[in-house]
Amino acid sequence: MNLSLDFDVSQIPTPCFVLDEKLLINNLEKLNYVQKEAGVNILCALKGFAMWSTFPLVKKYLSGATASSLHEAMLCYEEMQSSAHLCCPLYTDADYDKILEISNHITFNSLSQYERYHAKALEKGLKIAIRINPEYSDSPAALYNPCIPGSRLGATREKFGEKLPEGVTGLHFHSLCESNSYALENTLNAIISKFDDLLKQIEWFNMGGGHHITRKDYDIEHLIKVLKDFKAKYPNIKDIYLEPGEAVGWQTGYLVSKIYDIIENQDIYILMVDTSISAHMPDCIEMPYKPIILGATDYIKGTKKYRIGGMTCLAGDFVGDYSFIEEPQIGDYIVFNDMIHYTMVKTTTFNGINLPHIGIVKEDRSFQLIKSFGYQDYKSRLS
Repeated sequence: MNLSLDFDVSQIPTPCFVLDEKLLINNLEKLNYVQKEAGVNILCALKGFAMWSTFPLVKKYLSGATASSLHEAMLCYEEMQSSAHLCCPLYTDADYDKILEISNHITFNSLSQYERYHAKALEKGLKIAIRINPEYSDSPAALYNPCIPGSRLGATREKFGEKLPEGVTGLHFHSLCESNSYALENTLNAIISKFDDLLKQIEWFNMGGGHHITRKDYDIEHLIKVLKDFKAKYPNIKDIYLEPGEAVGWQTGYLVSKIYDIIENQDIYILMVDTSISAHMPDCIEMPYKPIILGATDYIKGTKKYRIGGMTCLAGDFVGDYSFIEEPQIGDYIVFNDMIHYTMVKTTTFNGINLPHIGIVKEDRSFQLIKSFGYQDYKSRLS
């Protein structure tokens, strides 16, 4: 089957997440361009991209990482060798002291969490922010919209007084999702209309994630203008942070699998592959969305209808329907495109199936196997 790849897929064990180093560098160069031209700091959000074997490369271009849990902060500290920007929906007594040891900025999701925990953060010298809820979002789905009525994420303007609480030098918002620069502009206008007085009191501002900067149709020059205009309006804000995760890993690699069986049922041909949509590609069900498969298109009426079946016993472990340029055969590779961001960090071992290998296609197009998993990885998660 012609997959239009410039490397030899037969050298890759299946299933396997395969990052293309050349494509990652292209993304990092775009993000670094924005940093330099707009005079901002771009952080790697580990919730979207946490492939830590690439952190030495990522660190050459970006300004660090942002974490939403103790373990993400530890990964940043150990593998990126830098302190994390923390923005957790909830801090707990069990994790908090350790978090403070390995972080430099901390955002509290609510004023009550601030009241409970800010004193220690001040003692440790961390810069403190409160997450705000602008009550406006262009997010395409409610699942990813933190500004829905009754949201648990961020404090609305009515929660604040005229002055920010003691020690708070920053504000943080995150209400974008796969958004363009015009969505950011609209969001900033909404924030300015409600939080203008508080914006004049801060030293740093975190604009969160959801910036689809590396997408081909993203207007990077407009983004730079929006950021420059905002900085000019609030000269008191010395540091601005953006923290995309998806934009780092966007279109940088694949999930490579192999066909082991073909089942025909009511004129549908189910390609049974050695991976799982529910366990290894959960966003396809959560979002939901239909993954792009190399060498295939959406189903075209009048052609053979193919559906992709996963290897767990869950009845809904499938995606479809597709038409293939060349008729698939048992033993052929099925390559799912754009499977590095979010997908890799959400995998599970449901049904006891093995996690996919992890590998990198280097710039010289050679393949390097980074990690393989086995029974102990499944067993160690249980008791």
